[in-house]
Amino acid sequence: MANQFTSTTPMGTLHRSPQKFARAIFCCLSATVLLLATTGLNAQNITVGRKGFNAKAGVSVKQDKEIVTVSWPAGADGTGRMLINLKKGEPLFSSIGLVKGTAYREVIKNVNPEFILTEGKRDLISQNGWNIFFDKVPLKPHQSYKVTLDKRSFNISTSGSRTVISIGGVEAPNFSGDLQITLYTGQPLFNVAAVISTAIDSTAILYDAGLVADKKPVSKVSWSDVYGKVQSDNAAAADTATNLAVKYRTVLGSNAGGSIAVFPAPHQYFYPLDEAFNLKFVWYGNNYRKTLAGFGMGIRQELKGDNRFVPWFNAPPGTKQRLNFFCLLGTGDAAALLENVKRFTHNDVYKVIPGYKTMASHFHNEFIMSVVLAGKPVPEKPAFVDVFKKMNVNMVHLAEFHYTAHPKGPEDKRLLELKSLFDLCKRSSTNDFLLMPGEEPNEFYGGHWLQIFPKPVYWVMSREAGKPFVTEDTEHGKVYHIGDKNDMLQLLKTENGLAWTAHPRTKGSTGYPDKYKDEEFFKSPTFLGGAWKAMPADLSQPRLGKRVLDLMDDMNNWGLKKKVISEADRFTITHENEMYAHMNINYLRMNKQPQFNAGWQPVVDAMQQGSFFSTTGEVLINDFTVNGKQSGGTATLSANGNANISFKLDWTFPMQYADIISGDGKKVYHDRINLDATKAFGVQTFSKTLNLKGRTWVRLEVWDAAVNGAFTQTVWLK
Repeated sequence: MANQFTSTTPMGTLHRSPQKFARAIFCCLSATVLLLATTGLNAQNITVGRKGFNAKAGVSVKQDKEIVTVSWPAGADGTGRMLINLKKGEPLFSSIGLVKGTAYREVIKNVNPEFILTEGKRDLISQNGWNIFFDKVPLKPHQSYKVTLDKRSFNISTSGSRTVISIGGVEAPNFSGDLQITLYTGQPLFNVAAVISTAIDSTAILYDAGLVADKKPVSKVSWSDVYGKVQSDNAAAADTATNLAVKYRTVLGSNAGGSIAVFPAPHQYFYPLDEAFNLKFVWYGNNYRKTLAGFGMGIRQELKGDNRFVPWFNAPPGTKQRLNFFCLLGTGDAAALLENVKRFTHNDVYKVIPGYKTMASHFHNEFIMSVVLAGKPVPEKPAFVDVFKKMNVNMVHLAEFHYTAHPKGPEDKRLLELKSLFDLCKRSSTNDFLLMPGEEPNEFYGGHWLQIFPKPVYWVMSREAGKPFVTEDTEHGKVYHIGDKNDMLQLLKTENGLAWTAHPRTKGSTGYPDKYKDEEFFKSPTFLGGAWKAMPADLSQPRLGKRVLDLMDDMNNWGLKKKVISEADRFTITHENEMYAHMNINYLRMNKQPQFNAGWQPVVDAMQQGSFFSTTGEVLINDFTVNGKQSGGTATLSANGNANISFKLDWTFPMQYADIISGDGKKVYHDRINLDATKAFGVQTFSKTLNLKGRTWVRLEVWDAAVNGAFTQTVWLK
């Protein structure tokens, strides 16, 4: 019988043979080693990957146990420095600041980037699939979740002038992905994004985000109120966070070392709504939405929107949705840093370009019916006119009487409404501002459409049997009576007017202009084409408004030489609104400001000729030529099909790419130029020779790192 002995161990008293005891000790030691190894992995053993990293880009990466220090050239502000903590359970950003000379100015420390994802259901059946606008997502079941980060992996790579840090382990119910931190060489600017995907169909989302700490990470919080005045709070502890209506979409935190600004992409973050109400898009304080424990500050969306149709963002299965926000650092106070933030949107003002005038279109302000003819006091200068002028909008095309007036008569009411509109436009127009009357008639053609005449025109949208097409009286002059699409086409021809599809392929224009593309009125030069707006919204797209940009390519391949202007499609217009985020603008090639009394035929001509480009405002295409021909013109290709394409860009955020798009009447071709080597605030001319043999048209799109962009009209090829 084998010898027996007794041993007291931490596991208790064991009675074992020597062999069994040895095996027990081995198992115990193995478990201890495994536990220590796992603990070490959680704390500091994540490998710092450098796949795709270019050490010559001026960015340095150093690791000291669980802390990875990344420094990048921040231009005149010195060197940006970010200390990333890979230890689980501890704040991701141990410290963020700027180095000037040899001194490190810490701006903020021990904060986590946090995200709240709200997931709802998209209606893909009742209307037009992912292009739907008439959806009310918040009225259907939805859930909000805190997005978590498990810190499973770390890689740093170089992409042109920017450095991308990817940290694996982002999770939310039904979603997973990575955290991406993008540092922009030349600026103390970085972007933080939870890049996540879902496999579930029919999903619509919103997100809130910001920087959060267990303890108050800033001594003061600042912002601009809606009238442009900087306000501050000492950020005293409170039970709940505060939501703020601000201008410039920015909240700032300050410490002794400097300030940090948190703000969204200026247009991408704002899904389409009918109104541009300021819905308190930033927040600060404790326990935001009772979901983010600690003190923070960041950006937010109102789940109920404007309480009309609230479609949120599309999140098709498999797409990489970028829930993101920007941060800008400064060593001064919040007011000084806010001025730097404002530079990225030209202070929410459209920049002056010599040889161009700015035009905005599609506004249902309904000032005539709600004020003038409602018996209310009429101000000498309506507030909405002042809003446009302060944004440097030279010309505004209205879309009045949107289901509020008497387009079909009685004739006396209709003519009074038109006269009141013309008088308002004349009274509001000045030497540097033109208010142009316009309507969204939605009669005769199908779907929704807009019209513009180069002068005041009286017309009634009905024609009784025996009624002449045109009559004349001493008060109004000619009065047209329109009974069908043929009358409408004749009116546009007679008065040199234009019509185009409003919000094509969505809303009330679902299926249009496709349904009438073979009609005589659509083929006529009086039918301009369509109008572009960033609708629907999809955070996985590197550009805005794919719906209409695709239509533009389709119409080009139809060979009808149609054009696409940008449209806002807004209702209420006030100084308190978030107008800039929901706006876009057309830059028309013209040297002289049109005057109301002389008519605005030059505006109609520029539109019809395609002598313009459209933009969100941050990216400007000062020039675009194909073999010397500008947009709207016809270029001749060389015998071998080569074309010299040149364009001059002016931008604020670093550029992302340019896309030279062409077609042959059947297919669409994309020649993408990677522009990620650019830095913020640049002006540059680009030239490229492409073989376009067999192509019949070509146009240009350009997009930046914040998904702001611009596009030209078409150059035709022969």
